Amino acid sequence: MSLLDNIARFLPSVETPKHFVSFKTRMLWTGIILFLFLLMGYISLYGISERTYERFTFLEMILGSSMGSIISLGIGPIVTASIILQLLVGAKLLPLDLTKKEDRERFQSLQKILTIVFCFLEGSAYVIFGVIQPTQPTLENILLVTLQLAFGGFVILLMDEVVSKWGIGSGVSLFIAAGVSRSIFIRIFNPFSFGGEYPAGLIPQAIIAISRGEMEVAIDALLPIFATILVFLLVVYAQGIEVEIPLAFGALSGFGRRWPLKFIYTSNIPIILTSALLANLMLLGSMMAAKGITFLGEFDENNNPISGILYYLSPPRNLALSLIHGTFTIDMLFKAFVYTLFICIFAIIFSVLWVQTSGMDARSVAEQIQSIGMQIPGFRRDPRIIEDVLARYINVLAVVGGAFVGLLASFADLTGAVGSGTGILLTVMIIYNFYEQISMRYIEEMHPMLRSLFE
Repeated sequence: MSLLDNIARFLPSVETPKHFVSFKTRMLWTGIILFLFLLMGYISLYGISERTYERFTFLEMILGSSMGSIISLGIGPIVTASIILQLLVGAKLLPLDLTKKEDRERFQSLQKILTIVFCFLEGSAYVIFGVIQPTQPTLENILLVTLQLAFGGFVILLMDEVVSKWGIGSGVSLFIAAGVSRSIFIRIFNPFSFGGEYPAGLIPQAIIAISRGEMEVAIDALLPIFATILVFLLVVYAQGIEVEIPLAFGALSGFGRRWPLKFIYTSNIPIILTSALLANLMLLGSMMAAKGITFLGEFDENNNPISGILYYLSPPRNLALSLIHGTFTIDMLFKAFVYTLFICIFAIIFSVLWVQTSGMDARSVAEQIQSIGMQIPGFRRDPRIIEDVLARYINVLAVVGGAFVGLLASFADLTGAVGSGTGILLTVMIIYNFYEQISMRYIEEMHPMLRSLFE
């Protein structure tokens, strides 16, 4: 551990602000990083062959990447490092007590080191297994492309730090929301047909189908939009559900406040980690299948699994339409059940682990309450008592909230929501959290006209 601490000291990092950072400055840095991220998506890697990456659309949305560009790895290394460290800490294989500040800082340093390692590991895997193909498969070209991929992953790590320290929210969430929003907008409004009978966009497609009297085609186009709107409404409604713990000031009788614990206690973190795990499994299976190793599954030309374990870990996205058209099968039902079970179980696991590793556990919250001189009415002023009361709620909310986001993501996938169920769920929750952070922390600094939108 001491060796890793010494290594972490020499790694480039973004300095934490030592003074108050205004809302205007935070918005400026967030906008700059978002612009740079989108711009990097159009910078192609040098020395790679020209090919299409349409079969990696889902991976691009979940990892906030753009295949063939300098940000092909996206947030993959960051999230993969986080998953591994959380599992090691949760299994007590890593001797860290994350209730202590110094151990949380050490955890963040280890995550940074592991992220850099994964930048090189995933970059080399992309090249070796043919996801990104150099023009000539020589050692020099393989190293050149790998270094470019690793560099792009490291830049995204630093950009995430800039947003976390100088901007609003987290860079990981920002990059996911930007990628999914772009995909959703194109999928809904694209007026071009690309040689087909109907436009690629769902709304232009539905309009033309209705004008021709082809209602079945119109329903097929509108159903994903309705599913997307339904998921949006469910997420917004669930975000407003919370448990309020009454508190009182120990030194001032008659004065108090309520401490809110949200129903979706860990927000979108469990589904981000679960989706990244599934995306990495799909990518690993695809790369192994390309080399003739098919125990995880075989893939078609669109990179969809057609056999093996991964076949049942991919959602039957045409399930809702199959019910309408009468093409529903028992295999689809079993596949939907296995997929939903996988998403829910891992969302619960990552939700519980995130509570323990991010300072959201009952002990940490009790210490926060104690530090501001508050207590629960009717109980002695003892952090252990506050911890016991909070644990009754936090432990349950971590499990139930994780299961809920898993079920909602699965439901959206099975109904064919635009941008994939996971993508639309993440985007809605990210935007809502972004709005909530601004309204809670920065509303007093806003221009009166802008403030009216958040009140």
